[in-house]
Amino acid sequence: MIHNPTIDAQLNHRSIRKFKDITLNQEQLATLYTVFSRTATSMFMQNASLLHITDEAKKKKIQELCGQNYVGAEGDLFIFIVDLYRNQQIRTQLNKDDGRVHTTDIFFQAMEDTLLAFQNVANAVESMNLGYVPLGTINDHPLQMLETLDLPKLTFPVLGMQVGVADQEPQLKPRLPLKFTCFENSYPKDFDVKDLKDYDQVVTTYYDLRDSNRRIDSFTKQITGAKLNNHETDRDQLVEELHKQGLCLDWK
Repeated sequence: MIHNPTIDAQLNHRSIRKFKDITLNQEQLATLYTVFSRTATSMFMQNASLLHITDEAKKKKIQELCGQNYVGAEGDLFIFIVDLYRNQQIRTQLNKDDGRVHTTDIFFQAMEDTLLAFQNVANAVESMNLGYVPLGTINDHPLQMLETLDLPKLTFPVLGMQVGVADQEPQLKPRLPLKFTCFENSYPKDFDVKDLKDYDQVVTTYYDLRDSNRRIDSFTKQITGAKLNNHETDRDQLVEELHKQGLCLDWK
């Protein structure tokens, strides 16, 4: 296996949820903004935008919606946004109709742009010896989040990122063995859950070592448990809120 500083940093990735009370300086911010802007983009549409949240009241509200006390606390909070508003405005102001900006196809291209930009920024963060945690929880309450961020139509928050100087060194979380996730030419359909027995033990040991007082079960028990059990959450409103934002209107 090849090793270099970039690959070693990627292999050593762990989510940081405790940061020192230090915010990013202007040079660091400018670097992350530029890395964001240089990300590959589908059809050169540049359908992503980045919000740096510094308003204390707004950070507090986002923290409440996410239900995680480290969100908007120490460090810096960023929101990565699918942005079709800008290109729609270009068309409108140059006397063109909206074209395909309301389609699921274009939304997916914008989603790809935004997720690629997230990972580009994440790599840059770690290259500067900073830490981060992805915040999928910004979609736990989509209507309230859209209102809090005061986003226009044709935009949607995809992921958040809390960035800062790490104040913890968590263990590396064990991932599925490559034989279950990386294939050549065809997807194997002979999966057998019993083959995950050894990995289940590794996961159980990881959680026991991390916090023996807070029991968390094996990988297969997590997948067969509350995470994917049938239950209603505000996330079930995502399609409705996408439609209200003028996105994926061709989806039935």
